[in-house]
Amino acid sequence: MTYTGQVDPDGPWSDRIDGDVAVRKLSVGEMDNNVYILSCARTGQAAIIDAADDAPRIREALGDLDAVVVLQTHGHWDHIRAWDDLAADPGLPVWGHAADIELFGRSPDRRLEDGEELVLGHLVIHVLHTPGHTPGALQFLVHGQERPHLFSGDSLFPGGLGNTWGDVEKFEQLYREVTSKVFDPLPDHTWVYPGHGDDTTLGTERPHLREWYERKW
Repeated sequence: MTYTGQVDPDGPWSDRIDGDVAVRKLSVGEMDNNVYILSCARTGQAAIIDAADDAPRIREALGDLDAVVVLQTHGHWDHIRAWDDLAADPGLPVWGHAADIELFGRSPDRRLEDGEELVLGHLVIHVLHTPGHTPGALQFLVHGQERPHLFSGDSLFPGGLGNTWGDVEKFEQLYREVTSKVFDPLPDHTWVYPGHGDDTTLGTERPHLREWYERKW
């Protein structure tokens, strides 16, 4: 089945493989939160991106993969509800940015910084700090054989940037960060996996950057 990036809350997950990059996408909870299981197709080592909700279902989706870490895109409540459960079983460390500690309600096991490179089997995950939606909002970038894969959290969606609740300063910060760290260096065929809803590509969204800036949301 061709991967489309469309999944329904509590419905079947969707899988894709691009060289050593394997992605499993599922949606959990009433907020239609996307959870991604990023794994190395050669070694089976896996990272959960956002401990959003429904830890039993996330564990089911892991199957026989060797989960080693949870990577948090940010600290909003709907993205962290499975944190305690996954930390206890299967005993995973949870990593995130220090600027979201107040939202997390605790300190992550490792405080990630912009520009870090995380090794997952044969994959290298690049950490991008793009504050605006939250102070510690992160995106995670990995390069497959065919394309880059960007896990954007709530910072970039089909049709616009993440919510900054009418705060123009925060919007402009987010716009600068996403433009300089995502749109400027990455190609159009980069696949974008957001924190809610369907996927997109940078090429689909790039023509609308000026429109987003002018409307300030």
